[in-house]
Amino acid sequence: MKVRTRFAPSPTGFIHLGNIRSALYPWAFARSQGGTFILRIEDTDLERSTQAAVDVILEGMRWLGLDPDEGPFYQMQRMDRYREVIAQMRQQGLVYPCYMSVAALDALRERQMANKEKPRYDGTWRPEPGQAAAPVPEGVQPVWRFKNPIGGSVVWDDKVKGRIEISNEELDDLVIARPDGTPTYNFCVVVDDIDMEITHVIRGDDHVNNTPRQINIFRALGKEPPVYAHLPTVLNEQGEKMSKRNGAKPVTQYRDEGYLADGVVNYLARLGWSHGDDEIFSREQFLEWFDLDHLGKSAAQFDDAKLRWVNAQHMKATPDATLAGLVGDLLKQRGVTTDDRLPAICGLFKDRCDTTLVLADWAQRFYGDVTPNADEAAKHITDGVRPAIAMLAKMLEGCPWTKEAIGEAVKETLRATGLKMPQLAMPVRVLVMGTAQTPSLDAVLSLSVRDKVLDRLRSA
Repeated sequence: MKVRTRFAPSPTGFIHLGNIRSALYPWAFARSQGGTFILRIEDTDLERSTQAAVDVILEGMRWLGLDPDEGPFYQMQRMDRYREVIAQMRQQGLVYPCYMSVAALDALRERQMANKEKPRYDGTWRPEPGQAAAPVPEGVQPVWRFKNPIGGSVVWDDKVKGRIEISNEELDDLVIARPDGTPTYNFCVVVDDIDMEITHVIRGDDHVNNTPRQINIFRALGKEPPVYAHLPTVLNEQGEKMSKRNGAKPVTQYRDEGYLADGVVNYLARLGWSHGDDEIFSREQFLEWFDLDHLGKSAAQFDDAKLRWVNAQHMKATPDATLAGLVGDLLKQRGVTTDDRLPAICGLFKDRCDTTLVLADWAQRFYGDVTPNADEAAKHITDGVRPAIAMLAKMLEGCPWTKEAIGEAVKETLRATGLKMPQLAMPVRVLVMGTAQTPSLDAVLSLSVRDKVLDRLRSA
């Protein structure tokens, strides 16, 4: 059996990290098994679905490298297929028209709740053998309900939750088509999964209640349901379900905030799956290790500090030239023109950065004006050190502009003045880079433009 998985988001809100994890795992499982990953946009909620939300889904998946093998397919473009299956089910007696009005259904539910019963449709219009049909009310368009099996249970072995059994008595006859003929969510999902030959459904556990209904429809249509894996919820830092209402950001915002796609994928992978104690791994390792047997059973909690730490590890491991491409794009957006020094600058500073935005802030100091931090300037640039700064400037005028030669000029200045390295390096860093906290002085100066360095030292 060739593995076929799918990600089927509804474009009713901007996709966030909790949502995209439900794309990551089916993508990873398909890739790890040499299978096929399918993207399906469930856009039947016409009032709430937006093209902007679709765009964020496509853009976010593209950024993270979760490219589908097939799709995107749009449910609204498959309406003829759904109606065709409904017609087949009508012919086979698997569905029936229900004329109960919304008001009557609401009244029924209120009575049931008052009697402490589970609110559910009571089968008023379900045809029974030997029972005369009720007169059809005039001018009422019916909904079409699926004849859910009576008696027995729906049982499946969930790859996350284990064996689940739901009595059919708990399930009422599901509406599969509205009065205007528009099919409903649970029905469309089954037809899609059958037509797309989905073998594994990996989705959030908010869908667990839908699963027994969907399994019954699968079997009524003569098909075996796929393997299910229902993932625990992702909680935000306050312990609430991650959602837009609770402050979750669109996934594309993490790109705009300077996170690396591989860093986010690594972090997301650990929000509900593990490979021993491994915290940091490449995309290739993830796909080699991923399986459905090590999915977590408990809700995972988002931690912004942990995400930044994971991203920082990926920053360190990313080639300088790759980082330079990302940083160069950020600086271009700021109107800053870069040059061939940028890869070396990124290599020098990447170990102290957790996002490309932070790295871009450092790199920008090499290409534009720098204003020394006032407190640091007052602390380090004193009358006692100014003669040494002037001496260093004089020595740097004619020396080769290499890390080694600059380092020797600094040492010679220290020997001549009797100062310790921090006494000279700190004020020079403040003047050249605006802050006393930088990598080694000779490396920073060698990547700077000589004339700018000299101008800043002379300004002391």
